[in-house]
Amino acid sequence: QVQLVESGGGLVQAGGSLRLSCTASGRSFSSHTMGWFRQAPGKEREFVASVTWRGGNTDYADSLKGRFTISTDNAKNMVFLQMNNLEPDDTAVYYCAARKTWGSSSVLDLYNYWGQGTQVTVSS
Repeated sequence: QVQLVESGGGLVQAGGSLRLSCTASGRSFSSHTMGWFRQAPGKEREFVASVTWRGGNTDYADSLKGRFTISTDNAKNMVFLQMNNLEPDDTAVYYCAARKTWGSSSVLDLYNYWGQGTQVTVSS
């Protein structure tokens, strides 16, 4: 059974940083693509970033490039999202997702597995 467990969310002031972690278990993810999405209150879930487990190819939402960095620790089956210079508009529940196909994608429906999410709140 595939499990994705996020951690690292919390309350931070604008301009601060947070590092989210996602621990994946239940199968081999070597051919997968991992992604981070977020959902703010009253809004649709949106793409944040993705990375291929093999090769480490990354992709980012245009609006977040330069502030957010996605990375993996293949040995520990973990995916990270480093978020810097956070803004109140970054407040959302952040979800880790896994896609069974190699290749970056921002399309939510192409991801097969989802975590429960971790809350990030940025105060002004």
